[in-house]
Amino acid sequence: MNLTHAQLGQEYFITGIDTDDEELDSFLFTLGCYTGEPITVVSQLRDSYVISVKDGRYNINRDLAEAISI
Repeated sequence: MNLTHAQLGQEYFITGIDTDDEELDSFLFTLGCYTGEPITVVSQLRDSYVISVKDGRYNINRDLAEAISI
């Protein structure tokens, strides 16, 4: 299951990052998105997701949300 299927406000753990793009992997890692890290979807509007990772909130698009497996 990826992050687009997450319920708002519920904490999940990242099980993997599924992308073939090394830059995308690196970007998500700098946000704190890596295996075993807790993640929460705070809100979702259209194709934009506000996530909470490592005491920070970030706005990501659908492509990035689909790359994060929970």
